[in-house]
Amino acid sequence: MKGCPSSSSRTLMDLFKQPAAKRLKRHSSPPLSPSSSSSKDASSLSASTLTSEERLKMEFNKALAKSKRNLKRCSDVVSKSTSKGIDGVGYVKLKELLVEETWLEVLPDELEKPYAEKLCKFVESEICSGSVPIYPPQNLIFNALNTTSFDRVKAVIIGQDPYHGPGQAMGLSFSVPNGVKVPSSLVNIYKELQQDLGCSIPSSGNLEKWAVQGVLLLNAVLTGMQYQANSHAKKGWELFTDAVIETISQKKRGVIFLLWGNYAQAKARLVDETKHHVLKAVHPSGLSANRGFFGCRHFSRTNQLLEKMGTSPIDWQL
Repeated sequence: MKGCPSSSSRTLMDLFKQPAAKRLKRHSSPPLSPSSSSSKDASSLSASTLTSEERLKMEFNKALAKSKRNLKRCSDVVSKSTSKGIDGVGYVKLKELLVEETWLEVLPDELEKPYAEKLCKFVESEICSGSVPIYPPQNLIFNALNTTSFDRVKAVIIGQDPYHGPGQAMGLSFSVPNGVKVPSSLVNIYKELQQDLGCSIPSSGNLEKWAVQGVLLLNAVLTGMQYQANSHAKKGWELFTDAVIETISQKKRGVIFLLWGNYAQAKARLVDETKHHVLKAVHPSGLSANRGFFGCRHFSRTNQLLEKMGTSPIDWQL
């Protein structure tokens, strides 16, 4: 079973650090004859010579590039708005920040609904008041959806709301940007990963690699005020993220939902368990991790389920 390879094994990342010629040398094919040298035929033949690991890495790089383009689109629109704002404060309507086409297709007009319009006005007033910073930055509010396209969702990890310390929130549940101290809950997640799959514990708390592979890191509430947990709860975000979960449940099959803690477990009501898999454990916080999170083996169990369904597992090593 794949997950966290030993130090003696080549990871997908190691494989694709090699020059392309070296990677494909052992799969090289004979020269095409002039009669069969069309670019289409050559492309098909080249693809057929790739190993499964190489194909997975190509898919990963394609998804990563797409997520970077989505982020740039959001950053550009926020930058343009800020340059026109008063005292350097600009606001972009929420519907302009969800740019991943696959989610727009399965959630048509969700941000046009009455509850969402009220939510937009609330978030706008919070940002434009400028009295207290709002996290994450506007360009990262929908980072979970803009990074993990609907068609790539394999697993869902549900958090409550964004980290509320400066520089922590990046729009992915449990994740913090490179260079930011790893929060205690994520430290415990790493410990469980090490016990479960033998993963080495990384120095960074950035979980983007998981998100690109298809792990939707979704907070139930997508914005919040600095130093104030749950400050934007019950303002409409829960209705939106519940719609995301219900859409996954209705329109996909075989997704693994990792529900840690009572808050996340309450979302199980939105999941059709005849089509999907729900794994439950206590929250990985320092207060509760010893009461059942350690030893839950959710990461190996997720990969076992994916492989049983014929789906490529998650490389959990960061």
